[in-house]
Amino acid sequence: MKKIIIALSIAFSFAIPTTAFADQAACEAKAVSKDGKPLYGAAKDASIKKCMGGAKADDCEAKAVSKDGKSLYGAAKTASIKKCEGGK
Repeated sequence: MKKIIIALSIAFSFAIPTTAFADQAACEAKAVSKDGKPLYGAAKDASIKKCMGGAKADDCEAKAVSKDGKSLYGAAKTASIKKCEGGK
């Protein structure tokens, strides 16, 4: 039983990081210019960062609620999301 638990924990430890690499690989594939040419350097890094940060924007939008639990709208929602994302 102990060997099975150890084997499963090792298998999961290798499986979890590969999903992050798969996401990054997908974002690298999307890092192309309007002409369809691959991006290089800072432009590529910015594109990958923007692609990988997509989930964070959704999280911030979900957190944009008032003190009484109602969704924020308009400028208040925009300000809340901007503050959550770090003032980009």
